[in-house]
Amino acid sequence: MANGEDPSLTPILIERRFPLDLAHSITSIRDLYDTSKRERWDPGAHIEWSAFDSSEHDDRSLSAARLSWSRRTWVEYTGLPETPALLIRFCLEVGREADPKYYLSVRNTEEAWHVEACHRFAECLGGYIEEPLLPAYAEIFNQSFHRQALDADRSLDGYVAARCALADGLDLELWRGYQANATDAVAQRILSLCVADKQRHAAFGWHYLESRAPGWSRADVAVISEAVAAYFESVELRGYHCAWLVPGGAAADVVEADRVTARAGLGALAPEEERAIVARYLARTREKYASLGIPAERLSLPDGPDREGS
Repeated sequence: MANGEDPSLTPILIERRFPLDLAHSITSIRDLYDTSKRERWDPGAHIEWSAFDSSEHDDRSLSAARLSWSRRTWVEYTGLPETPALLIRFCLEVGREADPKYYLSVRNTEEAWHVEACHRFAECLGGYIEEPLLPAYAEIFNQSFHRQALDADRSLDGYVAARCALADGLDLELWRGYQANATDAVAQRILSLCVADKQRHAAFGWHYLESRAPGWSRADVAVISEAVAAYFESVELRGYHCAWLVPGGAAADVVEADRVTARAGLGALAPEEERAIVARYLARTREKYASLGIPAERLSLPDGPDREGS
């Protein structure tokens, strides 16, 4: 178990099901649900895998790209256990709206498509890499987000603010950058399909916060603000999405692979390009939180050289 955690210590809510409330109350999230149903796709049918020609790329580029896309698979896999846990939390907590429950049920399917697409492309590039080279980097992915979502002692609104708004929004902006930098047709197709889904994933978090904000007390806001800052500092600044932030250079191989993958047009960004995207995103996100009354001053990148190169 990650971080020496004892699963028996996670308090879980007791279900109180009746009366069932299935009324549509958050139109913006209901729209996300309806759009997801209309825009469903199949990684096997909607991506022309046979169009990828490895002979168009040198061995160094292929080796780098298989690591970049394998790492992407590691990140994407997080959603497979986390989203069902979040859905269960919404279903167990009394008074939570129906629309997020509907939407999360289809979001998990989209996350499965993303895992499959990333894994399959890594195989095309020379073979999927099953785990990070160093245990210190592997540990960054063992965050037990699914247990945190189920934890009755954690604020659900705080969890949504951190994981569904901040994290999913950052993920979206990075994938938009990968897409803009991809020249390979298959990489471009994968990225475009996933970005369309990720736009809804990020929108869900903000739509839900907007619907909840009018009812928050000062104490609620303080809890949410701390949840956002704690997530950012303990997860994102350790390199969860950006390998160049991993302490001690434990992901130096991924950082270099991303540089090479980016130059080859296979769907990645150099660290400098990622850093610029993250900095712009955090500036906008601080403003969005502020509009909801949530202090977010701690959302900023450290000064100085990137940790990977320090």
